[in-house]
Amino acid sequence: MTIWTTEDLAAIDSATELLISTRRPDGTLRSPIPIWHTTLGDALYIRSARGPENGWFRRAVASGTGQISAGGVTKDVSFELADRAVRHALTAKLHQKYDRFGAAPIAAITGPDVLQTTLKVLPADGH
Repeated sequence: MTIWTTEDLAAIDSATELLISTRRPDGTLRSPIPIWHTTLGDALYIRSARGPENGWFRRAVASGTGQISAGGVTKDVSFELADRAVRHALTAKLHQKYDRFGAAPIAAITGPDVLQTTLKVLPADGH
């Protein structure tokens, strides 16, 4: 399994937004969407602010692959549903990073209705 370098994770986490592009069935990338993100340990995580019906989330789960760009790092990636055990620690980390934007925006990615949309983002093999 490919893992993130410490330098890449730090650079990605330092960015306020991450650009996510999911792959179409023909392998081409869709237009990037800005989302909030954070790291926990040696992993990168994202959540859907509009729950499981959000288009980018559905496409990420369906294709399982895409590309992210943040903090000067651009990588081909794979997406997998995150282990339920990280949800609470990740919520706390998201609050640390984004509470400065106010209660409503952070609630969109920390409320109980979006916890099931937590994705672990892994660098694609060979990158």
